[in-house]
Amino acid sequence: MVPPTLSPGPDVGDGADAPGPTAGPTAGSPDPSSPAPGAGPDSGGPRGGSGAEAPAGAHPHAPDEGPTAPDPAVLPVGVPATAPGSGAVASVVAPETGVAPGSRPEGGSPARPSPLRPLGHEAYHAVVQDRMADLEAVLASRATAPAPPSCADPLAPDEGLLVALDVDGTILSMDGRVSERVMASVARLRSYGAQIVIATGRSVEAALPVARHVGLTTGWMVCANGALTLRLDPEAPRGYEVVTVRTFDPAHAIDALLGAVPDGIVAVERADGAFCVSSPFPPGELIEDYRVVPVEELRSQEVTRVVLRAPGMPLDRFTALVRECGLHSVEYAIGWTAWLDVAPPGVTKASALDDLVVRLGTGPQRAIAVGDGSNDTEMLVWAGVGVAMGSAPQWVRDLADVTTEPVWRDGAAAVLDAVVERVRKQ
Repeated sequence: MVPPTLSPGPDVGDGADAPGPTAGPTAGSPDPSSPAPGAGPDSGGPRGGSGAEAPAGAHPHAPDEGPTAPDPAVLPVGVPATAPGSGAVASVVAPETGVAPGSRPEGGSPARPSPLRPLGHEAYHAVVQDRMADLEAVLASRATAPAPPSCADPLAPDEGLLVALDVDGTILSMDGRVSERVMASVARLRSYGAQIVIATGRSVEAALPVARHVGLTTGWMVCANGALTLRLDPEAPRGYEVVTVRTFDPAHAIDALLGAVPDGIVAVERADGAFCVSSPFPPGELIEDYRVVPVEELRSQEVTRVVLRAPGMPLDRFTALVRECGLHSVEYAIGWTAWLDVAPPGVTKASALDDLVVRLGTGPQRAIAVGDGSNDTEMLVWAGVGVAMGSAPQWVRDLADVTTEPVWRDGAAAVLDAVVERVRKQ
């Protein structure tokens, strides 16, 4: 089939997600205008025409924060507007600039809408042009490095290109929606043969609805911060096959964490997907079904992930306590509330992706990774091109090759569209 081309679509009003670049019919791709599975009367349905809503409960929130980001003007600079547990962030734009990180300098593009509003099609197209220039600059800076075999252009949108996408704060917005632009850009890049891989800290149960909603029913997915790699297959039982599992004995981590935070809630995720907790989490924070069990049972079996949650504890104190508790032999990432994910030793999204590119016969030079949180940093450094969302903390952006717009301005979609557009322009 002829790959769909970039079309501007109608402009947007204030507060509504712009349709953005639209994709022509693609086999297996969803209708981006339809509500996501699980969206019904109780979920409120689409609000204000703002893109397709992800399955109910798809975005965990801190108990004292609602599903919609507050006006950034009422928050101090750097205070996160939401607090997903897996490291995603929706930080506010600095009020003194009114411009999100990653925007073009003054005069370089059409005027930007106010923070937390999506871009109109002209502004979005300008961002795509910026990302095209960024990709060319990265390639130029690495021109002396050996090119992958049989590939003159490492970022060519073909079967050898792998694009790893974080979920929360990258393709899923603060109120649990995937915009039409993101869905169209995923379908468009896949029509060229590129591998789009969800790489998330979420469990399989929490990640699958998002993958399916954006049309990914075949291909690959990395879950639990790299501890699980799945091959998506609609013909397989449950729609997937687990191809890699990394587990560890959680006893030392649980003991150390509860020693540091005695009132904390501990959860473990097991290789079979079972989620067990020491006591219930605050309402709305866990997507997974879970069982409440004694701590001794949590310690008794190998797991893919340990979670520590300390409701009500200030993040700075929680971070200090965790860093002092002696977790040196495992990988961990602290989220934007008092929430900690602990993975097996040496296991990150990057380690899982590195195994995957070997399986696929390609390499990190032919990979693009997009993310916004502390659990994304390894894959941003690992990939041939690491892209940080504009809402990521500065230290995460400093590790990336490129910074794009925040999720509410479809920064990830702009990167995917830029991959295709740079080839079409050539």
